[in-house]
Amino acid sequence: MTSADMHGEVRDPELPGRLLAVERDQLIPWLRGRADGDFAAPAEACPGWTVRDVLAHCSAALTRAVEGRFEEGVFSPESNDRDIAERADWTHAQVLDELERGMTEAGPVIARAGGALDGLALGEWVHAGDVRAALGEPGAYAGAGLPYALDLLVRITRERGLVPLHADLDDMDEPLKLGDPSGERTPGRYIGDAPTLVRLCAGRPVDTAGFELAGVGVGELNIFG
Repeated sequence: MTSADMHGEVRDPELPGRLLAVERDQLIPWLRGRADGDFAAPAEACPGWTVRDVLAHCSAALTRAVEGRFEEGVFSPESNDRDIAERADWTHAQVLDELERGMTEAGPVIARAGGALDGLALGEWVHAGDVRAALGEPGAYAGAGLPYALDLLVRITRERGLVPLHADLDDMDEPLKLGDPSGERTPGRYIGDAPTLVRLCAGRPVDTAGFELAGVGVGELNIFG
């Protein structure tokens, strides 16, 4: 990885699209080989949703971005439930087809949006981890897209002025600096691996014995809260 200070400093408009493309190439073939029953598995990270529901939500969100359909209340729980219900009669293959198209076509749209939709790409990547976790796949929130996801995480937390955090990751020499860089608050400290950091920042279940966190509450780190 590059120096921590290089992560997220300047927006790379192509980065969200690269993250989606890398995830597409890993996720879609893997899902096409799964048994039908796997799509009915509960997604622990998204209470009340199955694996199929998560995928339908993801495909709908990307399609909305590609088509520019952002009506009032979009991405609210009610809107998400309607998107899933609209796809209830689709086959699993149709959901995956839409998801693959969205992960292919949304990149240029996100690039042109000036940063407003970058969080969508990160959210899609996190949901791919949710699906892997639901199906017991090792390294659910890791893989080839992780460095891109970390870059987005740094910049998004800075732009939103979230709680500052210095993350000492197992595979980086320098801490990753998330959140408000103004210096008005002493940064919290995280020690652990990158996938667990992603889980924390996305509000996903974590093994509390697998990391150290000081100076900041777990709930303060959730970028989707």
